[in-house]
Amino acid sequence: MVVTLVNQSRSPLPPRVDRRNMHKPRHSPFISYVLTKPTTNIETSTDESKNVYKDNWYDRLAINHISKNLQASTGLGSSKRGYDGFVEAATMASKLLTPTEQQKIVIETLDMAFPRPILNLIRTLMPQSRFAREFFAVFTTIFFVWLVGPCEVKESEFEGRKEKNVVLVKKCRFLEETNCVGMCTNLCKMPSQAFIQESLGMPTTMVPNFEDMSCEMIFGQQPPPPTSDPAFTQPCYKLCKATRRHQKNCTTS
Repeated sequence: MVVTLVNQSRSPLPPRVDRRNMHKPRHSPFISYVLTKPTTNIETSTDESKNVYKDNWYDRLAINHISKNLQASTGLGSSKRGYDGFVEAATMASKLLTPTEQQKIVIETLDMAFPRPILNLIRTLMPQSRFAREFFAVFTTIFFVWLVGPCEVKESEFEGRKEKNVVLVKKCRFLEETNCVGMCTNLCKMPSQAFIQESLGMPTTMVPNFEDMSCEMIFGQQPPPPTSDPAFTQPCYKLCKATRRHQKNCTTS
């Protein structure tokens, strides 16, 4: 929820979605910097498997920003506010667009949400290295709890040595709210991997665990192609909140 020096003609991303007949609402202005470290506001509900979030000012600002940009990219509005509005906009996109179009729309949303000069500077100053991989891991656990839920840095072996380049999302907020495998893969995993690689020059692999809704985000590791990615062999949940039409897309790329 964190542009590209690569020539767009080289981009491996899917073709641009034709939304000429869609009305585009205005998107909110960029959030350039956040100087105060946000606090984590989360508690467990009476149902121990369900997390309840108490979003603070930073969380609400970030959620509103990404939600407005998603709505601007899709041309689809939302009647709800906060994280519910973000999920509603994402759900509508999953129903109306193909998986390929969904991935493209999220990348466009991230391009609008994060200032190009900032990302260009980060890519220039932080080429792939142990420091960069560990920095991105720590940065994610501090500034993106509002999007994915509580997470922590884990150590892994990278080219024969130990590095703290993995983020463990304990229970993904987006997956828990959408309860849909297809929305996880097409509206989060695939576009996020592509965006981070393109904008920051950092190959990244996201490994969701659909049994406990956790996820590992591995900085520095090239993701596998969809044809061999285990995430695309997972059937959707029985309680998938998306429509029957979308369920057919839940395991496609």
